[in-house]
Amino acid sequence: MPDEPKTLDPAARPAATAGDSPAPDRDRPAGTAPRDTEATTVTQATPEASAAPAAPAVPVHRRFLVPVVLGLVLAALNLRPAITSLGALLEEVSEGLHMSGSVAGVLTSVPPLCFAVFGITAPRLARRFGPAAVVCAGMAAIFAGLVLRPLAGGTAAFLAASALALMGIAVSNVLMPVIVKRYFPDRVGTMTGLYSMALALGTSVAAAATVPMTDALGGDWRLGLGVWAVLAALAVLPWLPLLRDRDGGRAGASRTDNGASHTGAGASRTGTGVSRTGVGSPRTEVGSSRTDTGAPRTEAKAPARAAAPRVTRSRTAWALGAFFGLQATGAYITMGWMPQIFRDAGVPASTAGVLLAVTMVMGVPLAFVIPRLATRMKTQGPIVVALALCGLGGYTGLFLAPAAGAWVWAVLLGVSNCAFPLALTMIGLRSRTGAGVVRLSAFAQSVGYLISIPGPLLVGVLYQHSGGWGLPIALMGGLMVPQMIVGILAGRDRTVEDEC
Repeated sequence: MPDEPKTLDPAARPAATAGDSPAPDRDRPAGTAPRDTEATTVTQATPEASAAPAAPAVPVHRRFLVPVVLGLVLAALNLRPAITSLGALLEEVSEGLHMSGSVAGVLTSVPPLCFAVFGITAPRLARRFGPAAVVCAGMAAIFAGLVLRPLAGGTAAFLAASALALMGIAVSNVLMPVIVKRYFPDRVGTMTGLYSMALALGTSVAAAATVPMTDALGGDWRLGLGVWAVLAALAVLPWLPLLRDRDGGRAGASRTDNGASHTGAGASRTGTGVSRTGVGSPRTEVGSSRTDTGAPRTEAKAPARAAAPRVTRSRTAWALGAFFGLQATGAYITMGWMPQIFRDAGVPASTAGVLLAVTMVMGVPLAFVIPRLATRMKTQGPIVVALALCGLGGYTGLFLAPAAGAWVWAVLLGVSNCAFPLALTMIGLRSRTGAGVVRLSAFAQSVGYLISIPGPLLVGVLYQHSGGWGLPIALMGGLMVPQMIVGILAGRDRTVEDEC
């Protein structure tokens, strides 16, 4: 029969074996505890206490459910209007602030630059203040930037206000997968799809509605840009109840991310059923004790926080960063240049704008479907290949017959752009821990946005010097091949912890 746990006193006698009756100490004064017998310790252990260390993490606490879901949706709606609303009114803004053509061109590359520079600070901020608090501050920064930008009297002030809004977008971009992993660890695909769908919706609505709203407000571009601050203000509110929730909102979680508690039942310094001076054995605790069953002086407390992996040593992290960057390159090229491609092919300007809206709106339903599908697959390589083939088909059509099949090419490119929600989903899947997701999200997005900076500028240079769209479109289509390769590598069934 297995031995019962020993006492902490090295000089104590061996405990009684299971099956023996604990003999009373005849010399013990009445009302005092046994000196060294521990059989009673085992018999008093509650099932909840003994099973606590192996219990799975409990789901998000009910009181956090509504604010987290609402906060995710509203935050995602605000991650692109600051960019696409400016793109819709770039000509009016340039004229109003007397920007040169080169400054206006640089302005289109500011978003990915800010995402790369500010996004890398998100992990440190999240560790210190909690991810929910940082996202709340990010929404407040977006609001402040969108309020101050229309009030700018010159180019420098306008760029500074834009950078403030983009800073809020950058840290929120990085922490969205972290919020999903922390609050919904068993619904990563569903929740990623939800906020990706909201992000695509915010992108397309801002692009399509900014000009009509500006016209309705008297044609003042300042009002047309400033109106989006209202949406940003609404996005701050759901995060306010979560400001003090630094441990994921889990029932019973007070100091760890896995649902266990230093003070919870069965995993505490004063275990359930027996205290430090309780009956059975001095200094013996049940459930989370200093004398775990069969192992003297072993605490069965909740495991400590796992150290965050050094993702720069992971090939999967580098592949994911490259995949994120190449898909972002394609997205920014599409948003910036696709209407001009159609217009140069003879498509009316109004129709070209609708075609861009079609491309953007494709992300609304697919951003919900693709993440859920990705989480059910062992590897995400097949989805990467399918999206890249759609992109190759769209760019081939733009090269051969841009006007004749314009609607088909717009749809194919819209499907291809859904590599963005897939990349976000893979960030959540490629790490086992919350700390790992924070590091991986910051690394992949910062590297990715740095990679995407020269893309739109290079397309413009090639268009200007070649006098047509043949060479730029060939470049765009050619980028689908390396995107497919690194996407397959990033989609393999492994985590960054395995490689660090």
